[in-house]
Amino acid sequence: MTKILVTGGAGFIGSHFVKMLCKEESNYVFCLDNLFTGSDKNLESLKDKNNFEFLNQDVRDEISIKVDKIFNFACPASPIHYQRDPIFTMTTSVTGTLNLLNLALLHNSEFFHASTSEVYGDPEVHPQKEDYLGNVNPIGIRACYDEGKRAAETLIFDFKRKKNLNVKVARIFNTYGPNMSRDDGRVVSNFIVNAILNKDLEIYGDGNKTRSFCYIDDLINGINTICNPDVKSEKPFNIGNDKEFTILNLAKLVLELTNSNSNIIFKSPLSDDPIKRKPDLSLISEYNWQPQIELKEGLKKTIKYFQTILL
Repeated sequence: MTKILVTGGAGFIGSHFVKMLCKEESNYVFCLDNLFTGSDKNLESLKDKNNFEFLNQDVRDEISIKVDKIFNFACPASPIHYQRDPIFTMTTSVTGTLNLLNLALLHNSEFFHASTSEVYGDPEVHPQKEDYLGNVNPIGIRACYDEGKRAAETLIFDFKRKKNLNVKVARIFNTYGPNMSRDDGRVVSNFIVNAILNKDLEIYGDGNKTRSFCYIDDLINGINTICNPDVKSEKPFNIGNDKEFTILNLAKLVLELTNSNSNIIFKSPLSDDPIKRKPDLSLISEYNWQPQIELKEGLKKTIKYFQTILL
């Protein structure tokens, strides 16, 4: 039996990954989460599974289990959450990752790390390719997350170079779908929740900033693709959707799909908020992966999920 540790496994992305792993009876999955932003409700369907175990624990604390694979999703990923306790966020990324790397080294475990497109900061290169070094404000209010993830990548590739650890890193671009919490704080969930409740949709700035939105199923498939033993790379992989939308167009589409009476209102821009974000997917496409789910289709699925928990 393959023993697998998934940290941050009660969160949005982590819970989807845990459920996927538990479908394979030859896997025994340890889900570790301190529930800072995750929810045990995301794992309710697994409570009677014989190959699943939940550990309520902080990733920065000692972990004394022997596992074959480690998948690290532990870290608040939404600005409202990671800015709530920026020191916690930074140490989760750095100390937590170092803790897991040492565990992987001890047991010769395969190691996957969920990094982020935020390592590119407010990019001056568009679209963003993996060899772009980024444009990050190291003392800005987003730095606890951006620089925390950058430091984690440094640790991971030093372990690879110096200790020959088997590592894979994904730089995840904006992802959405079921299991997002109603107070997630990111733009897709904010717009959908407010539209369903007929509250104003708030846009920070003029609405012309762009993002590229990836549906959760595509992301999970992308992670599986790069974690295949046949996939070799000396650098991280971008995973996301390379179709770009303005925030204003996203808001209009959500209103259309929810048949909402909400209004769109414009507020002052947020500090250090990137103007544009779009992945270059050339590297992962070499391994026959491309996103399959269009934004409209993914939003319909996500709206249906939020309607079940809100209405």
